[in-house]
Amino acid sequence: MNVLLSTAFVLTWSSGFIGAKLGAGSASAVTVLMWRFLPLAVVLGLVAALFLRGSWRGLTARDVGRQAAVGALSQSGYLLTVYYAIQLGVSSGTTALIDGTQPLVAGALAGPLLGHFVSRTQWAGLGLGVTGVVIVTAADFSGGGDAAWWAYLVPFLGMLSLVAATFLDRRAPRAVSPAASMTVHCVTSAVVFTGLALAAGAATPPAEASFWTAVGWLVVLSTFGGYGLYWLILRRSGVTQVNTLMFLMAPVTALWGALMFGEPFGPQTAAGLAVGLAAVLVVRRGAARPTAAAPPAGVTRASGRPAPRARTGR
Repeated sequence: MNVLLSTAFVLTWSSGFIGAKLGAGSASAVTVLMWRFLPLAVVLGLVAALFLRGSWRGLTARDVGRQAAVGALSQSGYLLTVYYAIQLGVSSGTTALIDGTQPLVAGALAGPLLGHFVSRTQWAGLGLGVTGVVIVTAADFSGGGDAAWWAYLVPFLGMLSLVAATFLDRRAPRAVSPAASMTVHCVTSAVVFTGLALAAGAATPPAEASFWTAVGWLVVLSTFGGYGLYWLILRRSGVTQVNTLMFLMAPVTALWGALMFGEPFGPQTAAGLAVGLAAVLVVRRGAARPTAAAPPAGVTRASGRPAPRARTGR
């Protein structure tokens, strides 16, 4: 099950970069994002109110407010920077590469913030993963392109936004059901992107069929698939393992872009994919071998509270 969920997560999360490029050809980033989330928020709100009332039982206003903040960081902030970078001319593979540095940042902060300390084997896997994603898009950096140099800094802001959302969610005093959290996240994003689109005078959707194809692609594959699986795997396996899968996004996106858009895919991409796969295996092996300095089972060092249950696939 862990392998199936991980494979589905990598494919559906990578689909977001492809969908962003599909939408960038017909409308601005805020237009695509507004129409991606506005209908979705209405549907999820109705479903939650009519059929999933139990998902909201016991939640306080503070719980909902925290989830709204998580949604603003993990959806609004993250997606806006990804779409804007691609709109500025940064390739989908390079954007995925920059997002691929997220595991290193998350791994460095997991110990101080959550008490989930990363083993030496896992650190070796994280370093291997960084090497893999750098190999994949080294040619893109050295070859230059239409994007200005500062455009490559935009995806870094999105990566940091998603890391912040991950830790904010993991430090919550109680778990929120996936149905409730996704509804709050999507409603928050719908409000944010609708406001931005109205302010920019870009709320009217284009009539092109390619625009609605991109919106449907993003709703089904990226939101329900990639975004939903991100939080599911996070709860099952922990911060380090779910973020390690991010190492596979750059090579998978590069291969996907080559098939759909004719982007180059050569020996470097193939080598990066192999190194990324090796990184995932190393990190998972490290998770199965807790170090002697690890805190007692079920307790975090940072707070002494019971830690979320995590599975290692054994």
